[in-house]
Amino acid sequence: MKQIYFLRYRFLVLFICLSNWVMAQTGTISGRIIDETNQPLPGATVVLKGTTISAAADPNGYFKLVKVPSGQQVLVATFIGYQALEQPVTVSGANTTANIQLKSSTVLLEQVAVIGYGTVRKSDATGSVDVVTSKDFNKGAVNSIQDALVGKLPGVTITSNSGAPGNTSTIKIRGTTSISASNSPLIVIDNVPISNVPVGGTANLLSTINPDDIENVTVLKDASATAIYGSRGSSGVILITTKRGAKKFTVGYNVTTSLSVLPKQVPVYNGDEFRALINNVYAGQTAVTSLLGTANTNWQDQIYKNAFGQDHNLSFSGTAKNLPYRVSVGYNNSDGILKTYNFQRTTAAIGLDPSLFKNTLNIHINIKGLYNTNDFADQTAIANAVNYDPTKEVYNGNTRWRGYTTWTTNGNTDINGAPVTLAPANPVARLDLTDNKSTSRRSIGNVQFDYKIPGVSGLRANVNLGYDYAEAFGHNNVRDSTQWVYVPVASGGQRSVYNTVNRNQLAEAYLNYKNDFKSIESTVDVTGGYSWSHFYTQGNSQLSDYSGTVSNPAAPYKTEYYLASFFGRANYTFKNRYILTATLRDDGTSKFAPENRWGLFPAGALAWRIIDESFMRNSKTFSDLKLRVGYGKTGQQDLGDNNNYPYQARFTKSDNGSRYQFGSTFYNTLRPEGYDAGIKWESTTTANVGVDFGFFNNRLTGSIDAYNKKTTNLLIVTNVPVLSNFSATLLQNVADMNNKGIELNLNAAIIATKDWNWQLGYNVSYNKNKVTKLIGGEGDAGFIFQNQFSGIAGTTSGLIQASQVGYPINSFYVFQQIYNSDGKPLEDAYVDRNKDGQINSSDLYLYKKPDPTVLMGINSHVSYKRFDFTFSGRVSLGNYNYNNVAAGSTYRGLYSSLGYLANQTKAADDTKFTNALQTVYSDYYIQNASFFRMDNMNLGYTFPNYLHNKLKLRVTGGVQNVFVITKYKGLDPEIAGGLDNNFFPRARIYQLGLNANF
Repeated sequence: MKQIYFLRYRFLVLFICLSNWVMAQTGTISGRIIDETNQPLPGATVVLKGTTISAAADPNGYFKLVKVPSGQQVLVATFIGYQALEQPVTVSGANTTANIQLKSSTVLLEQVAVIGYGTVRKSDATGSVDVVTSKDFNKGAVNSIQDALVGKLPGVTITSNSGAPGNTSTIKIRGTTSISASNSPLIVIDNVPISNVPVGGTANLLSTINPDDIENVTVLKDASATAIYGSRGSSGVILITTKRGAKKFTVGYNVTTSLSVLPKQVPVYNGDEFRALINNVYAGQTAVTSLLGTANTNWQDQIYKNAFGQDHNLSFSGTAKNLPYRVSVGYNNSDGILKTYNFQRTTAAIGLDPSLFKNTLNIHINIKGLYNTNDFADQTAIANAVNYDPTKEVYNGNTRWRGYTTWTTNGNTDINGAPVTLAPANPVARLDLTDNKSTSRRSIGNVQFDYKIPGVSGLRANVNLGYDYAEAFGHNNVRDSTQWVYVPVASGGQRSVYNTVNRNQLAEAYLNYKNDFKSIESTVDVTGGYSWSHFYTQGNSQLSDYSGTVSNPAAPYKTEYYLASFFGRANYTFKNRYILTATLRDDGTSKFAPENRWGLFPAGALAWRIIDESFMRNSKTFSDLKLRVGYGKTGQQDLGDNNNYPYQARFTKSDNGSRYQFGSTFYNTLRPEGYDAGIKWESTTTANVGVDFGFFNNRLTGSIDAYNKKTTNLLIVTNVPVLSNFSATLLQNVADMNNKGIELNLNAAIIATKDWNWQLGYNVSYNKNKVTKLIGGEGDAGFIFQNQFSGIAGTTSGLIQASQVGYPINSFYVFQQIYNSDGKPLEDAYVDRNKDGQINSSDLYLYKKPDPTVLMGINSHVSYKRFDFTFSGRVSLGNYNYNNVAAGSTYRGLYSSLGYLANQTKAADDTKFTNALQTVYSDYYIQNASFFRMDNMNLGYTFPNYLHNKLKLRVTGGVQNVFVITKYKGLDPEIAGGLDNNFFPRARIYQLGLNANF
């Protein structure tokens, strides 16, 4: 018994000794977190660096960390609205005291915005400038920078033109600024402005840039910000800055895998419903009912599929012998939900930033490369899948037409019958028998020298030499024995080949002088320089039948133009709170005649940092307050479609099919082209008033802007009097237009505690557009037709939009529908607006518009410990679509006298129209397309750091195009331009991602 007690005693002594040893190795750290005015910061977080030991400050600012290893440690203190602080502390003994004082954060104010030929702190910006950093981009499977920015910027409308992977988007900043010329903003990538003319065979102008390589995007919106780009800045400017090397060597890899599904089909009649409808509408007409088949084919199921995609990005960055570098490669392979559609992109980027001569010469080298292949599925199959007879099977063994069911003059099984070329084609055959592929290669690069001139403090010289080289080649071939490419006298089919080369060059030089004159509390920043650009395009195309036995001659072309510019900007700051900016650019373009070639584009802006006034410095409510006022003029010379010689008298050589015969010899002719010798710049003047604000230590920040944009000398393609020129239409300066609007941008840190953080962003913009002057046009002065809708079975295409003084641009031009007592439209019953007793084209009127009046964007980021959840969505109000799909769905379209049946959408049941000729102009088909779209929802988890905090891992899962709420009756309300004609559906995309950094 004594031995047992002795052993217990020894264990007790050992336990006490071990406890004392452990307590001697650990301790506690306690203290208080305060701000610059010694006020407590409740909720501030303290973390022991390199560990998971953390604590949050209580309501009085006190915190306590327990079980802290003894020795030298580092505390990391953070709080929303304040600068993060790392504070060393030595832990010895049971308790260590460490008080922490945080300084107000000026991160938002110190955020650097690229403004063209320089940078500026966001706090010093006088123009309307927005910056989106990579951490704020939309997450998930984004194939281009447009996808990453959707909904993030007030006043910026980004609409994908198609649901196809890698496709382009329409970008508008503060509304439509032109009619026939370009509405696209100028894109500048690492100080290299790129042309808005796409390379043939390339779907997306910005597909060159891998979104993973982008550090931030700056958007210049008002004239005081864009005037430095003069003739290219009237539609706004988007400046893209790519990631650079850092001091520490880092390897980054991320992968995103995705599954795309079709969220919704166009509602059409199935086989049984179609048979019943035909037998009802055409009862007793055997010639019609005998055309019915016995199948029950869902043609949309036949052309769509679940599509997989993958996106890989690998980057290396660091500094080698004082040379900062970043090298990256990316690979994207995405199938479209339309069968046979595929997009593949391989990108590479190199960024080098050497410094020479004791850092007086800084060099920035950028090289970006793209290799892209596209398999463009024949998108006409989308319309064919809606209209093809659902009682027919996909294959019927018709060997003349490669086994596919095909409408022929002798029925759809006769191998000798000629095809009915106007009938809907078998959509599966269109996909299987069309070979439409392209390959494009592109490289954008520049080298920029920035030299600090010795002997003059603050003076530096900058030289920027850049290039943009792109080439594309491809073919669009269709096998012979096909209905939609049928040539009776040849082997049939189509063989179309093309190639294009764009070669753009840039040379710029400027001097910059910046100095602080403390004796007079002033800062002067002056820039002046010269820019030269050359844009050259050449290409060739040739068309033949599939076997190549009958071909048209090759059609080579070459075109080029030059831009030369002198520019200057002066910034003057007084007492760090009164800021004046003056900008001037003188542009010359070879597109216009010498007397109209040069355009002068001035701008001025004033900013007042009210928060720095003595009466605001002690404000406990405001943490930032700045007033901005700006006015300026910008221009437009981007005429699109390589229209580089609009003022010159030109002759075009005829092709071999249009030669003139003298004897036995055929000679090519020369055809004069129309031209306007007096064509000149479009000019846009903008007045902007804005306020930047911050509340509660920048827990709530934002800005509000009001603007008035007036565009004069608008370029529009108009009809010209007979015999007055060499063409029936001509591009001329004939219109003025006005855009007025208000924008609000808010960002709030709603919750900021140890475990929970919630940041919410919201933006809203209002824009009102109106044509104020229009000379010439159809009929009465001040009216011009625009934009064709698609042809419908048994009809031809027509013009459905127009512009007129006093109305928004591209308003719909339609008849005013009359309805019965049940609210149903009466066929061919329209309001006699001119009271002449008959309905004709003079009764058409302008009704609604395609562009939204109000845009909203909302994004949220919530994190709990290592989990985080983000979402982003958009609201569009006041936009209308012409539902061309529904307009083409009538009972009249069920059967054609040419001997075929065509399915319709179930919109035909709503109207029961039997006439498709006049009804297509009914305002019944102008439908409200306002919507709320949840673009992205993503859930992420960040693992604890591994390998001594060197390896960081993060996994994400999410959904894109989550849902849409709308009253629109079509497939999708978001249609660029407002003409809904069998739109390539936007997929719903489910994705998983892994991000690793070492």
